[in-house]
Amino acid sequence: MRVQFVLQEIWIGLRRNLTMTISLIITVAIAMALLGTGLLVQGQAKASKNYWTDKIEVSVFLCTKSSSNPVCNKQDAKPEEKAALKAQLDKMPQVAHVEYENKEQAYARFKQRFANSPGFVNSTRPGDIPDSYRIRLKNPQEYKEVVGGLLGKTGVDQVVNEQEILKKFFGILGALQNAALLIAVFQLIAAVLLVGNTVRLSAFNRRRETGIMRLVGASNTYIQMPFILEGAVAGLIGGLLASVLLIFSKVLLIDRLAGNLQFASKLGWGMVFAVMVLSICFGVLVCAISSFLTLRRYLRI
Repeated sequence: MRVQFVLQEIWIGLRRNLTMTISLIITVAIAMALLGTGLLVQGQAKASKNYWTDKIEVSVFLCTKSSSNPVCNKQDAKPEEKAALKAQLDKMPQVAHVEYENKEQAYARFKQRFANSPGFVNSTRPGDIPDSYRIRLKNPQEYKEVVGGLLGKTGVDQVVNEQEILKKFFGILGALQNAALLIAVFQLIAAVLLVGNTVRLSAFNRRRETGIMRLVGASNTYIQMPFILEGAVAGLIGGLLASVLLIFSKVLLIDRLAGNLQFASKLGWGMVFAVMVLSICFGVLVCAISSFLTLRRYLRI
């Protein structure tokens, strides 16, 4: 098969059906971009889970004069109350490690943890974070037993379980992922239908040429290949456009979401480039296969 002939036929087909070709490229680009965004969000969630798995703690914040909890009675936790609480924590079978943290230590840890958010750090004063006990559990799933045993105790203002906070974060990521993938599925269906219509229209416009080629003994592959490659080229262009959109998605959505939610580890560019390659290949594959299946039904050759 002559390469020059195939390229010429591809160009003729794309040019004749320019409007449908542009529609197909845009549809494929949107579908692949949404699919890629869903995969990036999934990767962000996985990276964040791996990052936080061994860092989840239960924080027991002690009473201060500004505490609104009636148990505190507008007083700081007394030394004997702190000692009794520490003894209780040491006896709990679910607790792996307990560490006392005063206001200065808590503020230093806070600044280190949120070093990438200077505005958030500057809006917080050292005295805003009370003394606390940082508890590492043997099994993070057993936090309810620990929290239930601490709430209402003398000297305890509030008990914060980081796992509950992270659940909300992963819930947001899961909703974004599902929405992107769902829309991507509908866009892919639209892309397949557009490929079919484009190929049928292209085959109809060139029915005389294909008839002559069939009469002179051209093989099915020789006749079908230009149509299949038309779809593949449209899928390639759509995939390339989707790759550009994925870069914007990474910078404007994923990274910004990670920064705003404070506790997400940022997704690396390696994952983004892998998804970009996957989007391009999948776009080409979907369009090429759709073209091939359409030709099998439309061209009785």
